[in-house]
Amino acid sequence: MKLVRKDLEKDNAGQVTLIPEEPEDMWHTYNLLQVGDSLRASTIRKVQTESATGSVGSNRIRTTLTLCVEAIDFDSQACQLRVKGTNIQENEYVKMGAYHTIELEPNRQFTLAKKQWDSVVLERIEQACDPAWSADVAAVVMQEGLAHVCLVTPSMTLTRAKVEVNIPRKRKGNCSQHDRALERFYEQVVQAIQRHINFDVVKCVLVASPGFVREQFCNYMFQQAVKTDNKLLLENRSKFLQVHSSSGHKYALKEALCDPAVTSRLSDTKAAGEVKALDDFYKMLQHEPDRAFYGLKHVEKANEAMAIDTLLISDELFRHQDVATRARYVKLVDSVRENMGTVRIFSSLHVSGEQLGQLTGVAAILRFPVAELSDQEDESSSEED
Repeated sequence: MKLVRKDLEKDNAGQVTLIPEEPEDMWHTYNLLQVGDSLRASTIRKVQTESATGSVGSNRIRTTLTLCVEAIDFDSQACQLRVKGTNIQENEYVKMGAYHTIELEPNRQFTLAKKQWDSVVLERIEQACDPAWSADVAAVVMQEGLAHVCLVTPSMTLTRAKVEVNIPRKRKGNCSQHDRALERFYEQVVQAIQRHINFDVVKCVLVASPGFVREQFCNYMFQQAVKTDNKLLLENRSKFLQVHSSSGHKYALKEALCDPAVTSRLSDTKAAGEVKALDDFYKMLQHEPDRAFYGLKHVEKANEAMAIDTLLISDELFRHQDVATRARYVKLVDSVRENMGTVRIFSSLHVSGEQLGQLTGVAAILRFPVAELSDQEDESSSEED
């Protein structure tokens, strides 16, 4: 993401002009946009024209519109972002108050204005514009007959390819059908890796599977690479890292990212940090439940006691339609930071973010135990009040 201009007032109102440069930047843009914001961007509008003879025709005209945002639609696989709203600035082709949908695209500038830029949104712009945040990881999660080729970016896990091949069972004295099918499966996975993984960006490719599938696959891939003199795979051989997973399904990627060998290799990527924080939370919940809280009410209570060491929060919560609810989450994040706590904002498109979402989207690891009030006690005290 490229920051072209930032004009913010003392009360944090103002506008920011940005250019998304990669598909991932569309995800950041989606998180920056909120209903009620003002978005100015170039778009194409179908305009009806009437000639002197009275015949009516229509032309597609490129124009710049300023919309008051009413609806935001994001396609995570195609990384496309559509923003619907009403025109709030005079335009020769579009009436004031008319509805229009702008499709934001990579490498096309847009200006976003807000009445209030909060700390979470400003931090996201800072991260999106910092190239150090785009340290990428690829993963091939596989079992016999099933493989997922994924890209693990700082903000999301994208499934780039799913390979499924029916592998017949081995028969006594005749394994040829099984072996041929397995070879066909491996070949398709190799093709998917070459098609979807950009080795100029990716610093590590995890190959995860149960049993010996990953070893057999890697042996096959590099034997074929030597035979066909595939320089791309041979030059990047050191980037492949074999790890264990319980299956070839996408959810098994979390186990692979938890592996100590992987954690040390990916120590500077956000994805590994998120997974480790969630793993620490689960361990704390198991061994010292008084130091692991989840749910907004309980986490806020822990924050009042200045007990939060690490706050785990999903970015989904900052897209809440209700301004007051969104402000409550932002206030929690700011307060934890003021109290010298660490805040980890999880992406809802990451495997780890999906899991945090199942725990209400907000959780905390505490510095010291806080006597937890049960819901019944809360209700009884409110009745006394």
